Amino acid sequence: MMSFVIIISVVMTLLYATLMLLYRKGWQTQPVFSAPNHVPQTKISIIIPARNEADNIGKCIEAILAQEYPKELYEIIVIDDHSEDDTAAIVKQYKHPNVRCIQMADHPADTTIAYKKKALSLGIALAKGELIITTDADCTAANQWLHNMAAIYEQQQAVMIVAPVDFTCNDSVVQLFQSLDFMSMQGITAASHRLGLGNMSNGANLAFTKAAYNAVDGYKGIDHLASGDDFLLMMKMRYAYPTRISYLKSTEAIVSTAPQPDWSSFLQQRIRWASKSGKYDDKRLTAILMLVYLYNVLLLIIAIAGIFHTHYLLLFVSMLLVKTEVEIYYLLPVAKFFGKRRQLRYFPLLQPLHMLYIVLAGLLGFVGVYKWKGRKLR
Repeated sequence: MMSFVIIISVVMTLLYATLMLLYRKGWQTQPVFSAPNHVPQTKISIIIPARNEADNIGKCIEAILAQEYPKELYEIIVIDDHSEDDTAAIVKQYKHPNVRCIQMADHPADTTIAYKKKALSLGIALAKGELIITTDADCTAANQWLHNMAAIYEQQQAVMIVAPVDFTCNDSVVQLFQSLDFMSMQGITAASHRLGLGNMSNGANLAFTKAAYNAVDGYKGIDHLASGDDFLLMMKMRYAYPTRISYLKSTEAIVSTAPQPDWSSFLQQRIRWASKSGKYDDKRLTAILMLVYLYNVLLLIIAIAGIFHTHYLLLFVSMLLVKTEVEIYYLLPVAKFFGKRRQLRYFPLLQPLHMLYIVLAGLLGFVGVYKWKGRKLR
């Protein structure tokens, strides 16, 4: 029995280590985008769904209004998703011609659980720009964000642009854990795009043309799912335009947002993200996700067995050391890009927690029931 477990563990560890090395190669070979002499020409519509974001929406709007991009070439459309606070009132205080507030309560719809998709579709229908950019109400961006988005769109004629998102971080363990975990996912997003290992995206920093959105019928066919406004739309785009999705690797295009304030809300967020698994037809990404999940399940099982048998404990420690080393090797250039190399000092200490989180979030994501923005969704 022990020999069989060792063989399985060695094979899985080699596969996992190979994957991390591929991710490092993909990140390193993804070119950094720069457009210092670009003269903007594209009309942009920034769509911001917002629910109970009174504490954040003002900072989000101010950051966009501070963009070094021609004022006549962009508009901000905030869609208030039945907020129970002053979100809509704060947006309406802006008398700037570029800022509009749409309230979902004024646009009754059939029963839906896909509130965010409904909010986005309302905003996109009213948008005047040829390039749609989605972000979240708790996000802020540097003043070259729109400039870089427009530049890569005009240079590469992309129908969709995936761009980086970063978590801010204080000194708490819960925020540090999220910061490192999310940074790793962002690196994987860029690497997977570069190597053709499956496409990933995040709706906090995503752009697509209105023409392409209309051509694939927007969220039709995925509007029965509560999550997936970003990834599932990208899957539709990929099928229609397989060579026209770009990744924007630029520190000037990073959108920043705060992580979840506690472990409970963090887990609910990750369950929401994991609930998209199995809702798409991407065999490469499915195989990779399965490898990562099964490897962490294997680690957990061996760790539990190690409580009763020393041999299993030694095997667990060996696997965990290899896992940590290859992950840090992959993360070093990613952390440099996001300015988080100092945070990597804590990465080994968080490994057991990361293993438990992967297993738990994956399992609960398969069930697909979670709470978000005061709603219980499935």
